[in-house]
Amino acid sequence: MSKYEVIIYWSEADKRYLAHAPELPGCIADGQNYLEAARNIEHVINDWLETAQMIGREIPPPKGKLLHA
Repeated sequence: MSKYEVIIYWSEADKRYLAHAPELPGCIADGQNYLEAARNIEHVINDWLETAQMIGREIPPPKGKLLHA
């Protein structure tokens, strides 16, 4: 399980749950239900980190809980 914060919410426009890791630019996944979105974002986070490492991109350390309005 990732240590990065994940925000999961229902998107009426997409008719799916969206999961977003705000500390990792462009890191978003979806799912037909909340649990599927949570599982999918874990895969996307792992892929994001692996790709960043391969191309030499800086990987931000997880900050834990962020403050969102």
